[in-house]
Amino acid sequence: MAGAAARRVLVTGSAGFIGFHLCKLLLDEGFVVQGYDGMTDYYDVSLKARRHAMLAQHPNFAATEAMLEDQAALDAVADGFAPQVIVHLAAQAGVRYSLDNPRAYIDANVTGTFNVMEVARRHKVDHLLMASTSSVYGANTEVPFAETDKADTPLTIYAATKKATEAMGHAYAHLWGLPTTMFRFFTVYGPWGRPDMALYKFVDAILEDRQIDIYNHGQMWRDFTYVTDLVHAIRLLIDAVPVRPERPGEIAPGDSLSPAAPWRVVNIGNSSSVRLLDFVEAIEAAVGKPAIRNYMDMQKGDVPRTFADASLLQALTGYRPQTDVKDGVRAFVQWFRDYYGR
Repeated sequence: MAGAAARRVLVTGSAGFIGFHLCKLLLDEGFVVQGYDGMTDYYDVSLKARRHAMLAQHPNFAATEAMLEDQAALDAVADGFAPQVIVHLAAQAGVRYSLDNPRAYIDANVTGTFNVMEVARRHKVDHLLMASTSSVYGANTEVPFAETDKADTPLTIYAATKKATEAMGHAYAHLWGLPTTMFRFFTVYGPWGRPDMALYKFVDAILEDRQIDIYNHGQMWRDFTYVTDLVHAIRLLIDAVPVRPERPGEIAPGDSLSPAAPWRVVNIGNSSSVRLLDFVEAIEAAVGKPAIRNYMDMQKGDVPRTFADASLLQALTGYRPQTDVKDGVRAFVQWFRDYYGR
């Protein structure tokens, strides 16, 4: 493989929250990055445009605005760029929106991912990395969630589409010898976050003296993962290329490496489960005023707890996320106030 300065990485979802942070990190490390983003209006497009504009200031970054479902557009970009690595982050996100518009998830997450895998196959990339989600653990109750646990009980169509892409990725890894790593994200937050996420909505509402909706009366726990920790883990995983074992007995305990393909799935989480009410208190402390709390029942498709076992990530990379949620929330609030002048 070529040296880092010459490596070409195609990042889908480059104008998105995580994609923006990953592209910035890769550019800072000397990679050449080709972004690809559909700029959909699921949330404020001006936020996406601002992220792309910041990345475009770097001479090693270029971006194409087109949908993943547009195979001809994706093929044209890939053929011109000839990626060595693909990091596929683009997706229709949001657990709750999947209750209202499930077809958007099939189109973007299943069809779009298939198109990305076809690009990876044709270009014989060194490594294909694709985003999944902790939501695939669904109705699992044993925590912390480990990659080797069964994950056959998704509770939303969003989770189901992500589980489908894991299976599709395995099939392509087996059929074409395509090294593939899937990563399951756990409640990512931080500066430049998405407006549909709880932290963003809570801060906005508290500053405007509006009430915040707290589901399951606050008896929920999440493994909050700070975005810069997350993209650092992705960067390290780029170099942790899975290799199909010659014998199944070679797979280490706890490793999700497939016995039939150069494929594995890796949790990226903080390895801590924070109570929602403690999260709200951290936001109140950072903003400097109390929230007007509206306690509600559990929402359909939601799960009471997420909690990542990140020992495989540490075994592969020597790293695991560790930002304390109070520090991460404080950084987000500072960014929010700066960005919106509030």
